[in-house]
Amino acid sequence: MTTRDERKLLARAWFESLRDRIMAAFEELEREAPPGLYGAAPGAFERTPWQRPRAADGADQGGGVMGMMRGRLFEKVGVHTSTVFGSFPPDFAQQIRGAADDPRFWASGISLIAHMANPNVPAVHMNTRMIVTTQSWFGGGADLNPTLSAQRTADHPDARAFHATMKAACDRFDPDWYERYAKWAEEYFWLPHRGEPRGVGGIFYDHHDSGDWDRDFAFTQAVGEAFLEAFPAVVRRHIAEPWDDRLRAEQAHWRSRYVEFNLLYDRGTTFGLKTGGNVDSILSSMPPVAEWR
Repeated sequence: MTTRDERKLLARAWFESLRDRIMAAFEELEREAPPGLYGAAPGAFERTPWQRPRAADGADQGGGVMGMMRGRLFEKVGVHTSTVFGSFPPDFAQQIRGAADDPRFWASGISLIAHMANPNVPAVHMNTRMIVTTQSWFGGGADLNPTLSAQRTADHPDARAFHATMKAACDRFDPDWYERYAKWAEEYFWLPHRGEPRGVGGIFYDHHDSGDWDRDFAFTQAVGEAFLEAFPAVVRRHIAEPWDDRLRAEQAHWRSRYVEFNLLYDRGTTFGLKTGGNVDSILSSMPPVAEWR
C-alpha cells in the first residue's frame, strides 16, 4: 500500500467517525428539546447506503451513506459521507486542479446541513473533504445561517461565538489562516444577484495543500471538532425560546436565500452532480419549507 493509499484510508475513516459523532450529538439535542415546544417524540437518523453507477468496464466507482433526520428540533437535517472515484467527464476535468491531462480522481468527505424547526435557532452548514487527482488537497468549512433578521449581524452573540471557535481552530496551525478563510467565506457565501450574504459566514477553504499532509489533515480534523463544539452550543442557547407564525414566515423568507445559493453557486452541488453523486443527498440541502415574496 502506498503512502497516498494510507492517507486515503485515514481521511475516509476520520470523515465517517466525525459523521457518527455529529449524528449522536444531534440526536442528543433532539432528546433535550422541551416537549411543550416541540412535541413528545424525538427524531433519529436514518442511514441509506448508495453506490455510484459502475464504470463502462464494470469497475466500482464508490458511493456513500446518506443520513437524514426529520425530527422535532431538527426539522430537516442531512449528515452525509461519501468516497467516490473514477474519471471526471472531459469538460469537467478541465475545471479541476490536476485533472486536465489525467481525469482520474478520488474524493472523500462529509457534508451536512441542518434546518431547524425553531426560527430562533440558526441553520448551519459544514463540510470537509479530501480530493486526489494528480495533486491532492483538502477543502471545506462551516458557516452559520440565521433565519431571523435580528440575528443576521456579525456582532450577534451567536455569530461571535461561532467565529471565535473557528478562529481558535485555525490559530492552532497558522495565525493568518482564520483571517484568510473567514474572508474567503464572506466572498464565497455571497449572493451577487441579491447583493447580500447567505448568512453570517464562518470559514471556507479549498485547494489547501501546505506541503505538509499531516498538518493539513490535522487542520481539517480541527475544523470538524470546532463545528462539533460551536453549533450545539448555539442550539442550546435558543432551544427553549418560543416562536410564532410571524417568526416562521421570516424563517421561510431567509431560507429562500439558502436555496438560491445552493442551486446557483455552490461548488459541492456542482461537483456532486457532475461526478454521478447521489441526487437525494446532494439536494437534501434544500429546506423543507421556503418562501419567495
